[in-house]
Amino acid sequence: MSEEQIISLLQKADEVASRPAFGPVSIAGVRQRVRRRRIVMAAGPLAAAAVVLVGISALVTHTSPVPPQPQERRIASLETRIEQLRAQTDATLQLVQEVLATDRQERRLAALEAELASIPDPRLEIERQVDKTAFILIYQADKLYNELGQTESAVEAYKELIQLFPKNRWAGVARERLSQIEQRQFNKSNIQGEPSCVPGTV
Repeated sequence: MSEEQIISLLQKADEVASRPAFGPVSIAGVRQRVRRRRIVMAAGPLAAAAVVLVGISALVTHTSPVPPQPQERRIASLETRIEQLRAQTDATLQLVQEVLATDRQERRLAALEAELASIPDPRLEIERQVDKTAFILIYQADKLYNELGQTESAVEAYKELIQLFPKNRWAGVARERLSQIEQRQFNKSNIQGEPSCVPGTV
């Protein structure tokens, strides 16, 4: 509020208050005039302050928008960084899960290979069982011939072994035994002058 406006406002206040009458002056009248004067004197600065406040508010509303504060920019930057870290974490977790799955598959494969390696080869197992059976047959044949003196039964056992397992090593042993039996019987028959009756060999 300008000085002219203040002076005008004071003049209007004086007019409203009316001119002093020249007459007996009372204490109450003096006090009333003092109050009026104080009101008028206080109204000027209050009006000026009101005008100043209105002007400031008008300036504030008509100015350009305030740029974002550094703290707001920092918060936005941190949120962006958090999103990036979250995406990186998700990618890392997915990679870890893939590596763990591959590791489990490799361990399972290694366990299966170890289990397969621990199983004996069926062909070797069959050969072992054949060799064992052939050994039992030649053992029985030897017992028939050497301990029980049952030459014919022993000869049949040797022939059976040769027939069942011709390529087995014990089949070779059985052929040798038959050859020895034939030779002994041949020598015995020559000594006794009797014809040989040893069954033929394979």
